[in-house]
Amino acid sequence: MRGPGSSPCASCKLLRRRCAKECIFAPYFPPDDPHKFAIVHKVFGASNVSKMLQELPVHQRADAVNSLVFEANARVRDPVYGCVGAISYLQNQVSQLQMQLAVAQTEILCIQMQHEPTLQSHHEVFELDQDDKAHLLHSNNNSINNCNNNYNLAYAMSSGQLNSNFASPSSIIQMQMQDPLKQESLWT
Repeated sequence: MRGPGSSPCASCKLLRRRCAKECIFAPYFPPDDPHKFAIVHKVFGASNVSKMLQELPVHQRADAVNSLVFEANARVRDPVYGCVGAISYLQNQVSQLQMQLAVAQTEILCIQMQHEPTLQSHHEVFELDQDDKAHLLHSNNNSINNCNNNYNLAYAMSSGQLNSNFASPSSIIQMQMQDPLKQESLWT
């Protein structure tokens, strides 16, 4: 571990004490990285870290030190929440990205639905009589309108215009009735 004449570990250097041969900090806090121990000491205290390390088996101590360093850095950046704040932030980002993905998938589906009836109707139009043509046109328009309404609702939810916990039925209907051509696209 420690040889004669070698420099003290970062913890002993910071605490201004002689680094003993069996120093528990020496393998995990090398002298060339003093900041690593300084931040752990600031958040947890040297005696608490020493007690934690002594209670652990030797093969788990390096992982424990890495965890302490990570939590100490997070606690310095965010004194109230620490690493839980970072986890919550990342979970919120995942939720937002999932909602944006759902909106994009809805937009793709709407585009596909708008083009698919057109392709089918060109082949079938010669075989239909006048009443069937009117019914086909009406049903295509209804499916496109329903698709646009679903897209409007998904867009409103993803952009924060609509909070599902506090939305009234009238606000949902109002969102669905907006002209889809006047709304911004996600891709612009």
